[in-house]
Amino acid sequence: RSYRPNPLLLDRECRRYVLGHDAMKRMQSSNVLISGLRGLGVEIAKNVILGGVKSVTLHDQGVAEWQDLSSQFYLREEDLGKNRAEVSQGRLAELNSYVPVTAYTGALTDDYLTQFQVVVLTNSTFDEQTHIGDFCHSKGIKLIIADTRGLFGQLFCDFGEEMMVHDTNGEQPLSAMISMITKDSAGVVTCLDEARHGFETGDYVTFTEVQGMTDLNGCQPIEIKVLGPYTFSICDTTSFSDYVRGGIVTQVKMPKKVAFVSPIDFSILQTHAAVLLTDSAWSSSVLSVPQSDADELVALAGEVNAVQSGSAKQESLDQALLKKLSYLAAGDLAPVNAFIGGLAAQEVMKACTGKFMPIMQWLYFDALECLPEAEESVFTEEDCAPRSCRYDGQIAVFGSKMQELLAKQRYFLVGAGAIGCELLKNFAMMGLASGEGEVIVTDMDTIEKSNLNRQFLFRPWDVTQKMKSETAAAAVKQMNPSVRITGHQNRVGPDTEKIYDDDFFESLDGVANALDNVDARMYMDRRCVYYRKPLLESGTLGTKGNVQVVIPFLTESYSSSQDPPEKSIPICTLKNFPNAIEHTLQWARDEFEGLFKQPAENLPGAQPLEVLEAVYKSLVTDCPRSWEDCVAWARNHWQCQYNNNIRQLLHNFPPDQLTSSGAPFWSGPKRCPHPLEFSTSNDLHMDYIMAGANLFAQTYGLPGSTDRAALAKLLQEIKVPEFTPKSGVKIHVSDQELQNDSRLEELKTLLPPVESASQFKLCPIDFEKDDDTNFHMDFIVAASNLRAENYDIPPADRHKSKLIAGKIIPAIATTTAAVVGLVCLELLKIIQGHKKLESYKNGFMNLALPFFAFSEPIAAPKCFLTLPIKDWHLSYVVLRISLPLSPVLFHPQNEHKLEITMLSQGVSMLYSFFMPAAKLRERLDLP
Repeated sequence: RSYRPNPLLLDRECRRYVLGHDAMKRMQSSNVLISGLRGLGVEIAKNVILGGVKSVTLHDQGVAEWQDLSSQFYLREEDLGKNRAEVSQGRLAELNSYVPVTAYTGALTDDYLTQFQVVVLTNSTFDEQTHIGDFCHSKGIKLIIADTRGLFGQLFCDFGEEMMVHDTNGEQPLSAMISMITKDSAGVVTCLDEARHGFETGDYVTFTEVQGMTDLNGCQPIEIKVLGPYTFSICDTTSFSDYVRGGIVTQVKMPKKVAFVSPIDFSILQTHAAVLLTDSAWSSSVLSVPQSDADELVALAGEVNAVQSGSAKQESLDQALLKKLSYLAAGDLAPVNAFIGGLAAQEVMKACTGKFMPIMQWLYFDALECLPEAEESVFTEEDCAPRSCRYDGQIAVFGSKMQELLAKQRYFLVGAGAIGCELLKNFAMMGLASGEGEVIVTDMDTIEKSNLNRQFLFRPWDVTQKMKSETAAAAVKQMNPSVRITGHQNRVGPDTEKIYDDDFFESLDGVANALDNVDARMYMDRRCVYYRKPLLESGTLGTKGNVQVVIPFLTESYSSSQDPPEKSIPICTLKNFPNAIEHTLQWARDEFEGLFKQPAENLPGAQPLEVLEAVYKSLVTDCPRSWEDCVAWARNHWQCQYNNNIRQLLHNFPPDQLTSSGAPFWSGPKRCPHPLEFSTSNDLHMDYIMAGANLFAQTYGLPGSTDRAALAKLLQEIKVPEFTPKSGVKIHVSDQELQNDSRLEELKTLLPPVESASQFKLCPIDFEKDDDTNFHMDFIVAASNLRAENYDIPPADRHKSKLIAGKIIPAIATTTAAVVGLVCLELLKIIQGHKKLESYKNGFMNLALPFFAFSEPIAAPKCFLTLPIKDWHLSYVVLRISLPLSPVLFHPQNEHKLEITMLSQGVSMLYSFFMPAAKLRERLDLP
């Protein structure tokens, strides 16, 4: 749950926010070969193309078959018999116009492989893997082998004997403020106790702004040893000058060398994994695997086990597991391909960029808990026999009856963004709602350019004109025409409960969330609890992702546990004492809202004094009549914010100010500021005036300008008032109230009459980070960096400023695909009606580390009453009783301190907390 995000908006450069500029450059110089265009191969290709490599070549010598359609979402029924790579090439190429995609149907010769930096093998034989693996290793070509068989999946990476990983975890470098450094053979650094430093032993750090012990400033990265949450030791500091005060310590990401072995070494593998790689047991294209083949596989495993063990003690074989592998090997499941495909594509990006820690070297995955809980429910060979239909790959695992259940499902999907698109694609491949059922997807947003990098159902020609839900539904119907999907454009919430009412929820089999904020998630969770519907919840944050499954009467709900609130910035820090670029960016955002949005919104019906003062400024003192007036306003505001206010602060708290304890006031987190002097030759100053004046003009409906030369000439003629320091004046509360009343009366006479005020067209401006022509980000970047200059804080470029100020949640297609694969595996369990808590899995992952964890959901709270309870679920109890009303109401309260607020039978309300006492007395003895 630590990865449960609170996403707001996605940016077209989301992958750049995750990977960074340097990593993106390295990726954009990488040519990638993906061999095998069945379900797994197309999943990897989709994610890699969205990631933005230099080129992708699709290789396949096979033709489309019925079993491919169970997960290969870019094959159609009319493509049967055609080459898979050639058919998929055009549809994959539409995903990213900057990545050339070509198809190749020849043999993978050594000469052909030399043109690629990364080779990915799927649906390949063991002989191909060993030969190509040896060749790639010898030539420094990075190799990834991925495969899925039913509910099993595997991944293998070989990135050479000397691969440099530039960033092992993908986290932002940590920093902390220093309060003390000792002179010792291992100097001890103590950080301010506002927050734990977060460093680990073995980290490397650098120092800046240290006063006194200046030997540390600008030094080479120093390895540290953590001594406690606020202390760590560094190098020998005995020869350094004495520490005085201040300083910032910052973590440095040091490159790490990792080595991969080749050829494939079976001696380190468990037997079942080795057999999974051996294709002799299922080289046939027949989908069903009979009992005789399962026995043959077990015998083969015994032979392999004996050979690889040699004289050592032989490994104990799990024959039941091997037989399940044999039975399921012919299956081809979209969710497993989505999970392994997301992981494999992330490994491609690691291979190209050196960003994040690769998988070393094997990964094995199984989801056997998706099979029926009762052993007697194991499917027969006839159940799993191919039907020459698009679901043959899924029928091979779950049988035909399960396919009929899937077709009848009625599911509500809330959100058609990145996770929503992936869910719809998997729903279509699985055949969800392909018969009498229906998928209802709702999303009130239109498609924006920033959506395209991972919301893969949308194309450039869909931008700004089409609704997400309708466009996604149409795209999925091309993948599987038999699915029934209806698109809505409604926001879920109290306002739409007339649409999504009792009848609607009662008709559902379940709900899947694909939402971008916690409030909406919690609302849907409450609805699902109320109507006792299963809920599939998921989220991503860069390379991190999580999946939570909520089952009525079995698990806790999404809202049962709360994430800690986001750490807020104190007002005093924002207003007077910023010490980080995040503080100045938040200040700039507040400036934007206060200058260009709130005045227009406050205009109607303003009454409080402070609001009336703002209205007076908007309509009288600051009201412009021309572009020149807007420039004058921006210039005066610049002078106020970056010169006069700073001088006033220093007038109140001089640089040599001491606290009551005698310590310097400007120390620790308080950075002493300095005023700026305006200059038309300073680009940052001009950026602020240009953006501010244009935005101010927009609010009043006046024309703006982008002529910088003319702007500089105008600024030469503007005179700004001289700074006059203000002394604080103490006012008693009663005097203040009298002054407020007097000022209110004065403002009422000064404000223009309602008739003339109605002529003003004051337009509020909503901040939009993605439009580079609207001056929004220009103003934010300039305002923030000017304030950073006031306080000697390192500035942020436009890229970083947009990430922070736009509250962008970094997002990449790889994590989304992997998370949704896990969601759909939980869906298969729900549809089969699994009852055991241990059958379900909440999933957590961080592809950067890489880290994967699965846990049983937390059980729903239990209620122990002596009444014959049928079910207990969070906030209500279901009973089967034949008792008078009286004991039912009073026994829980008297014995267990549980108060019943409502009791109903069907549509009849037997008791409610607002029922009149007389009516209740009449009912107490009734059964």
